[in-house]
Amino acid sequence: MNRSGISIRLIMMLGFIGFSVISYYMKSSVNPVTGEKQHVSLTPEQEVAMGLQSAPEMAAQFGGEYNDPKVQAAIKKIGAKLVNSTQAAKSPYQFEFHVLADPETINAFALPGGQIFITVGLLKRLETEDQIAGVLGHEIGHVINRHSAEHMAKQGLFNGIVQGVTIGAGDMTSGQIAGMVSNMVNLKYGRNDELESDKYGLHYMAESGYKPEQMIKVMEILKASGGGNRQSEFMSSHPYPENRIAKIQEEIAKMGL
Repeated sequence: MNRSGISIRLIMMLGFIGFSVISYYMKSSVNPVTGEKQHVSLTPEQEVAMGLQSAPEMAAQFGGEYNDPKVQAAIKKIGAKLVNSTQAAKSPYQFEFHVLADPETINAFALPGGQIFITVGLLKRLETEDQIAGVLGHEIGHVINRHSAEHMAKQGLFNGIVQGVTIGAGDMTSGQIAGMVSNMVNLKYGRNDELESDKYGLHYMAESGYKPEQMIKVMEILKASGGGNRQSEFMSSHPYPENRIAKIQEEIAKMGL
């Protein structure tokens, strides 16, 4: 290809990348609960709407909601205690807690805006109410810290960079390499989010009258679940439980408990 063609591709590449970076840094707002300035592309109201809209489809992927009203009520009660005893009660989010029917998948997750789910596969492995509170508190931490909204904004940035590199290189190989870099960076951010949610979950537990040290037992249960035949989605993008235990112990010590 002649130099003119290369120059045009270079200009297009820089344009894609520049636009993506500028758009990312222009999308910022102050977290209404933590006070942290974050790069996000959604308002809290949009997060709530997105979570409510996505909840039925997400539940269907795990066999729908668990058909036991007593179990559902018990989880909702624990979740409500965590929310009402902490700063989460002052947030703009609508927290709702659901048990999913999947008995094999060991997982818990939160959608933007406050829809929180735990599979019966994980629930049956937890031994105490404190441990359940630890899992739910962790997921509340994801919502309060707007991790989903941050991730979506970052994904938009990296997608733009990948497109720019692909155009500039003129072949898919370089684009694939850029995509791999994007995935690795996103995974790193995801793991940092998990550690931050662990920290918030510990404080929510303590403020609600639960024992934060029981979160260590949760990590041990998750570690054990990874060695069997059951699918442990909870661990797929999270730091190793051993690393999380060390961080949890450090935070508990800081809390003076």
